[in-house]
Amino acid sequence: MRINSTVVLTLTLLTLMLGAGSVSAFLGFDIGSKALKGVTAPDSRPTTKFAAAKANSAQHVGLTLLKEEEILKIVKARIEGKTRAQSEKKEEDEDIAEDTTAVKQKQKEKQQTEMAEKPQEGFPIAAENGGVNFSVQSARYSGGALQLRVKMQNKGKDSVRFLYSFLDVTDNKGRTLSASTEGLPSELPANGPVYTGTISIPTALLDDVKSVSLSITDYPAQKLKLEVANIPVEKSN
Repeated sequence: MRINSTVVLTLTLLTLMLGAGSVSAFLGFDIGSKALKGVTAPDSRPTTKFAAAKANSAQHVGLTLLKEEEILKIVKARIEGKTRAQSEKKEEDEDIAEDTTAVKQKQKEKQQTEMAEKPQEGFPIAAENGGVNFSVQSARYSGGALQLRVKMQNKGKDSVRFLYSFLDVTDNKGRTLSASTEGLPSELPANGPVYTGTISIPTALLDDVKSVSLSITDYPAQKLKLEVANIPVEKSN
């Protein structure tokens, strides 16, 4: 009886184990199936690969090579555009320079006009010979030099020439002074207009000078002499 009971118990345990194993296997299969839903295997068909390669090839069809003539046209257009831009900039710079020069010229003319409108006391000091008039309109210190504003006019019948390197400038002590001229004409035409210029004397030469005298003759004949004496140049305190 004891042996039969043992056999029955063993068979019962085996049955329970097999049942539990079957249930576990079924549950595992079911869970795995649900987890793999929607997952597909890669398409390894030759026709599919050919279609993909064809699509990639179609994407590169848009690349085309330019002809040599078209490249030359593009380069030429760019060079011409750059040259045109440089030319326009150069013209703009020239216009600015011309405007600046015009402004400076107007300022200079304005200063000369103002000086002409307000005569300096004791001026003008003039000399005349043979119909030629030579006058000093003013004497002012500016920019490290004494500026003598001079007017010249020829009312005679013949033109007269001058060489201003022959201009003599002396002080009240008889000493010769160096000077430079600007704007004075080399030739005065007969019955001509009034010419205006400047004679500059360095300030360093006039420390103890009270007056200066100017003397010039025509060139080359040297028959006509113009002399303006005792021009006051003493600095005011």
